[in-house]
Amino acid sequence: MNGASAMSPRRVGWEIFSAIVFNFIVYFLIGLPLAVFPGFVHFTLGFSAVLAGFLISLQYAATLVTRALIGRLSDVKGPKSAVLTGLACAIASGACVFVASTSGSAEAVLAWLSFSRIWLGAAESGTGTGCVTWAIGRIGPAHMAEAISLSGVAAYGGIALGAPAGVVLNHLGGLAALGVVTIGLAFAGLLLSAFKPAAQVVTGARMKFASVFRRMLPYGAALALGSVAFGTIVAFITLYYASHGWSGAAYALSAFSIAFVFVRAFFTRAVLRFGGFSAAKISFSVEAVGLLALWLAPAPWVAMLGVVLTGLGLSLIFPAMAMEALKTVSQSNRGAAIGVYTVFLDLSLGATGPLAGLMISHYGYPSVYLMAAIAVVCALLLVFRLSALARSVR
Repeated sequence: MNGASAMSPRRVGWEIFSAIVFNFIVYFLIGLPLAVFPGFVHFTLGFSAVLAGFLISLQYAATLVTRALIGRLSDVKGPKSAVLTGLACAIASGACVFVASTSGSAEAVLAWLSFSRIWLGAAESGTGTGCVTWAIGRIGPAHMAEAISLSGVAAYGGIALGAPAGVVLNHLGGLAALGVVTIGLAFAGLLLSAFKPAAQVVTGARMKFASVFRRMLPYGAALALGSVAFGTIVAFITLYYASHGWSGAAYALSAFSIAFVFVRAFFTRAVLRFGGFSAAKISFSVEAVGLLALWLAPAPWVAMLGVVLTGLGLSLIFPAMAMEALKTVSQSNRGAAIGVYTVFLDLSLGATGPLAGLMISHYGYPSVYLMAAIAVVCALLLVFRLSALARSVR
């Protein structure tokens, strides 16, 4: 977009918002079943807790498998096509949930819910990759960090609002209500996105997947190491507080979320001003201090401080490393690069639970935050190395 750099801040903000709203819709739909499906499968259907957890993980597996495919679709057909595909998959997910509500046997219900999770994972890939590349295509790469950052705010905000809404809907109308709302919101998003102007498809040579993966690997590795903290806090902070006999774990989770969103909302321009590597160095350093405070916390107020510092540090890691990673590929391969880069976040969140559980079984709950701190320090060292290599190339 030739005039993108001359856009007013208000126009830039509108273009970003009008793209990432579809990401918000899908992540809201992702949040709807999170607090409903596990208990329903375990207590109502009578399946094991392991199977209930497997059902939830199906979505992340589907996202992992489809990220690269959606990224290539975004490059070849345009990001609008990726978003439309994602919203169509969300409609299919809602339809599966509705069919599950009408099924007779527990096995049939579980099968349809499994299909719904797979479709929802594909929906996450479509909007997660497509919305960012759509916004960047409309406003230009100069505002890339803002688009990536605000897309993350939409995603986390969507899940945060969707989870309690899902509990209310389930109470009012069960699975049928969840299915109908999912279909309705996804269809509304599909209609809105159909009328939004597409971004121009960038022509140029398409890199092979293996080449894109190699370019993204070091940046994605830093993202994955830095994101271990997110998984450990969301999954284990409540049990960590309980192991110390402290109250207030819910406030700690709220403080973490507020700190994360606050930095994303008001300090994203720091990535543009100081550069991705500089922002990442500061972010990883703050995050490491917060995790060490959690590991050694002698009192709940120290743990709360550690949680806040971790949220502040973690917030800008994704956009900071993404900005540097996307410099290594041409514009015609940006969608594939974002898709591959985001895979590392999926891998990190998927692997953190089992690894943390293993640590806890041997060394107790505080050990997971030492593990996360070590991972973050490794990420920080990797960023210093990447920064040095980038300076030598220049």
